[in-house]
Amino acid sequence: MEKTAIVQLTPLDGIRYFTPQPGYVLTGRDGRVNIPWDGKPPLPLLEEDFNKLADGGAPDYDMVGRGIYQALRINPEFVGAAEYAEVLKDAYPHVVSELGGQIIMLDAKEVDTPYLDRKINLLKIMMLFEPDNAGLCLEVARTFVEKGSRLATLNQAVSSWYGAEQYLQQSLGLDPSNHIAAYEFGEALYILGRYEQAVEEWVKVLDHLDQGGKAKVEARIAAILAGKLPLVPPIDYLCALSVAVEEHHVGHNDEAAAIIEDILADPVFSAQFPVNEINYFLGTCYQEMGMVEEASAAFKKS
Repeated sequence: MEKTAIVQLTPLDGIRYFTPQPGYVLTGRDGRVNIPWDGKPPLPLLEEDFNKLADGGAPDYDMVGRGIYQALRINPEFVGAAEYAEVLKDAYPHVVSELGGQIIMLDAKEVDTPYLDRKINLLKIMMLFEPDNAGLCLEVARTFVEKGSRLATLNQAVSSWYGAEQYLQQSLGLDPSNHIAAYEFGEALYILGRYEQAVEEWVKVLDHLDQGGKAKVEARIAAILAGKLPLVPPIDYLCALSVAVEEHHVGHNDEAAAIIEDILADPVFSAQFPVNEINYFLGTCYQEMGMVEEASAAFKKS
């Protein structure tokens, strides 16, 4: 069953790779699915399904569908993902429909932070089905931005914002005319401290903004050109905030408050990046330190 080539495949929790005998054909849906497997990579199967084949036999249609779907959900970038996704798209349309429904469900309500990773993975699977869909790239980027802007996940701010930059760039490569994506790409570049590149992107979209939006972006461009920048790249402030969150969790509210105060002392960062959640966090630290008046003031700013 398992061959030495497995070492070249991506290990996935709960998944075992199965190499069918020569001549194996994936069949199902009353004969509408008929896919010869010779020359294709080993099949990812759920471990319990793999164990059922220990005495011989071949995986059936349902086993293959379950295994591929779960493997993609765990890691949509594992070795061979694109080829497996093509099988899922061709042979399991009901699974593809279910996946789309899950994304719609997540979009329809405010989701907790752990669900953001799930949404990113689901969107990445959809991208395997539609590699030329710029809108899917944009949605992945926006989910990374949301993840990289929440206090609860600021420990992943660096990877999240770089992920956003990557997928925004990919989206624009597929659809250069999307001015909203271009603006958001500039925003990601700004957060990462690439101010001149941000200006280049924002200049491209000025004529496509309404009067209020244009004035706002022009003001940001003018500030950058005049050297009115945060003291450190905004991504560094987000990383510092993640340290403050950790200090707060272990009861060091004075340390957390000191970090937040230093960050808010930078007027450029405070003006350019949403700070409502930060002020609420500061108020919580003050409250737990017994600083009632300071807590009240901070809460009023949130």
